[in-house]
Amino acid sequence: MTTMGLTIDLNADVGEGDAAAEEALLALVTSANVACGFHAGDPSIMARVAAMACERGVAVGAHPAFPDREGFGRRVVDLSPAQVEADVAYQVGALLGICRAARVPLRHVKPHGALYHRAAGDPVLARAVVRAVAAVDRNLALFVPPRSALEREGERAGLRVAREGFADRCYRHDGSLVPRHERGALIEDPEEAARQAVRLVTEGLRAGGAGAVPLDTICLHGDTPRALAIARSVRRALESAGVVLRPFGDI
Repeated sequence: MTTMGLTIDLNADVGEGDAAAEEALLALVTSANVACGFHAGDPSIMARVAAMACERGVAVGAHPAFPDREGFGRRVVDLSPAQVEADVAYQVGALLGICRAARVPLRHVKPHGALYHRAAGDPVLARAVVRAVAAVDRNLALFVPPRSALEREGERAGLRVAREGFADRCYRHDGSLVPRHERGALIEDPEEAARQAVRLVTEGLRAGGAGAVPLDTICLHGDTPRALAIARSVRRALESAGVVLRPFGDI
């Protein structure tokens, strides 16, 4: 497939750890998902990272999670849909307030970790997340797994959805991600991640026999081993293939 005319957003999760490494990462991506305090980060980190991203022309988004700092938001927390809705609204609203104070636009929301994956398969939880996002600001885009409950509920509510693929995670044949606790879940080789990114952008995400789904954004994890090397390799490969990198809202 030709890559002429293809445009993609390249996003990364930030506000979660090494400030120097994240600053370097922000020079390579087009969207930043800022941790909102429940799994990582705090108000001062949120403000610093959002401002730093905006200075580099990187779109800022909220990265809400289950309340699980000890488990980095990667453990499911048993909450009612009403609690999830309140927690997500609280986190997105907090970053929105910080961004408004700094005159930084907030562009999107991407749930983190266990919340992202649980809402992808649970329509009730997905509706709670979508209600929270819509209540805070209906103009915010929602980053979602393709063919997920989160995508369906977001579209039903009239939100713009960005279908997401992962450069540094392995997929099963049905298009789902290999769970992190299983061997081979992560791609740590920068060249392999680059090849997967180019394949996802040019061919879409293949989900079993259901055909490929075109993607709007590709994710890189800031806490993946060799994250910066992976980000550099992915960006270089996409640009070499003629793919234009641009924030989702600008595509």
